[in-house]
Amino acid sequence: MSATENAAPLLVLKKITAILDAFSLARPEMSLAEMRAETGLPHSTVQRLVTNLVHEGMLDRRGDHFRIGLRMTHWAAPARQGLDFLELLTPVIRRLRDELGETVCIFRESRGSRVCIAVAETRRVLRRAVEVGDIMPLHAGSAGRVLLAWNTDLAEKVYGSGLQSMTDRTITDAANLDAAVAKTRADGFAITTGERVSGASGLSAPIFGPQAELYGALTVMGPTMRMPYDVCASWIEPVIAAAAEGTRLIGGSLPSEEMSVS
Repeated sequence: MSATENAAPLLVLKKITAILDAFSLARPEMSLAEMRAETGLPHSTVQRLVTNLVHEGMLDRRGDHFRIGLRMTHWAAPARQGLDFLELLTPVIRRLRDELGETVCIFRESRGSRVCIAVAETRRVLRRAVEVGDIMPLHAGSAGRVLLAWNTDLAEKVYGSGLQSMTDRTITDAANLDAAVAKTRADGFAITTGERVSGASGLSAPIFGPQAELYGALTVMGPTMRMPYDVCASWIEPVIAAAAEGTRLIGGSLPSEEMSVS
């Protein structure tokens, strides 16, 4: 087989990837014209590839607009749930849920957003529903604050991406968010109230991986009526302890820069 023949399938795959990459939280649905503008591919190429993607279930069609198909969600499930680390971390978040009585999650960064990869849901009737696979913005909420605090390159991209207001407490100024992220890194945790959803609070601390890299954010979340700031502050020690246990269980180590809790 010639080099040209070898390159052809890769070229098609790159075009398909470009189309799928064009979808985002900010733009979950697009028309053919929007995909063409976003990818720079010819109209005939976009039309042909999108037709095939719909046929294979990788895209779903709604009128003249398209969105990521359910088949992609099926493929993503093993990636989210089949990690050995999660088997080790699940008992940690369940114990913390039982100790504090609120929902405990683990979030990781993925393609400029944060994704819930594990959850131990509160047993209380009043709760903020969250499921494995839920995607949320990085600039709002305590988990996002932690994920930005130990990833400078990611933080710079988020600052420059336009910070959408979600509530009247969402930080939409890049300089203010940078200051909040710096404080999170210095403190070793983040507490937020009503930034992503009005009436909801979160407390997060980092879990680190084997190379002292940030693995994810361990987060306690719940209604502000049960988790006002002073309650969140009283939980800092057990949350940081649980995150440290998670770091140990996955063979992680803390970055050389020590974290201080104030």
